[in-house]
Amino acid sequence: MYKSVSTEENTMSISNKDKAIALLNSIETREQQAVAYVNPDKYIQHNLAISDGLAGFGAVLQALPENSAKVDIKRAYQDGKYVFTHTDYTFFGPKVGFDVFRFEDGLIVEHWDNLTEKSALNPSGRTQLDGATAVSDLDKTEENKALVTDFVDTILVNGKLAQLGRFIADGDANYLQHNSAIADGLSGLGNALEAMAKQGIKMAYTQNHIVLGEGNFALSISEGSFAGEHVSFYDLFRIENNKIVEHWDTIEPIPAKDSWKNNNGKFGF
Repeated sequence: MYKSVSTEENTMSISNKDKAIALLNSIETREQQAVAYVNPDKYIQHNLAISDGLAGFGAVLQALPENSAKVDIKRAYQDGKYVFTHTDYTFFGPKVGFDVFRFEDGLIVEHWDNLTEKSALNPSGRTQLDGATAVSDLDKTEENKALVTDFVDTILVNGKLAQLGRFIADGDANYLQHNSAIADGLSGLGNALEAMAKQGIKMAYTQNHIVLGEGNFALSISEGSFAGEHVSFYDLFRIENNKIVEHWDTIEPIPAKDSWKNNNGKFGF
């Protein structure tokens, strides 16, 4: 969907969003120009499996089997100094991922991501990546971010499920779900939570670190536990008429600190 920029274009003449897209696409294309969009003296890496700085990024590219990487960016949004993307990857196997980039003076200085294995269609026949992409309601960006912040705090962190109606309307068609294990609607969410409880699988959101947004899309980045593992939750929501109407997510285990390849932590916003 998104293409990398031409090598002739000046670093400062394109948007930060296009620079982030170009850098991600370079994983597949090995386009050298994209590295010019990274500040080599300040680049901070939060993927805990990758060493810090540009050297760590380069080492991962070298480790990829030749011509194995594929990058298909489905969504890209910008919120001030941040750009966040939602991507269909082949990166040491088929994966779905969110990436977040922070910019200073037109250059990338920090990167976060959250990856999960690609899975089959969910009970409503949706994939982890299909659905709406277009940005609208730019004048409601802050209002929509506040709604998602409230939802994460009220429902996901504090578990006040009786207040779900404030955020999501009844009816399966009013809440489209892309989590690979959950069907559409409040009924699908309720059934999934019930099934998890019966299996003894616990999911807990303990802290929301940041909510980023552009128009009708907002990305929440949280920390917690799932099935006994320390994890990071990335939840992307689409908002329409002050209600959450669509949801995508990735859940990634956070490894033990003694295995980290950098000391920056998973979050640190």
